[in-house]
Amino acid sequence: MGMDPHTDRGCPKCGHTETDVGKISTTGGGLSKMFDVQTNSFNVVSCTNCGYSELYRDTTSGASDIVDVFLG
Repeated sequence: MGMDPHTDRGCPKCGHTETDVGKISTTGGGLSKMFDVQTNSFNVVSCTNCGYSELYRDTTSGASDIVDVFLG
C-alpha cells in the first residue's frame, strides 16, 4: 500500500501539520570539544501540537524544504 500525499502528511507522531523550526549548534570531538567550538549545526523541526522533533544537518538550504521532509 503506497502513501497517499493527501492523507499521510503531518507529524509522524500525531499527524498535526503545524511546525516550528529552530537551530542548534553542537561541539564535535577532540579539540573542538575541549575549546567549546561549535562545529556542527542542525535545524530542528518540532510539531507545535505534541513537541515531537527531528534534527536535520544544516546544509544552508531553505527551511521550507526541511518542513516538507518532516511532514512527509
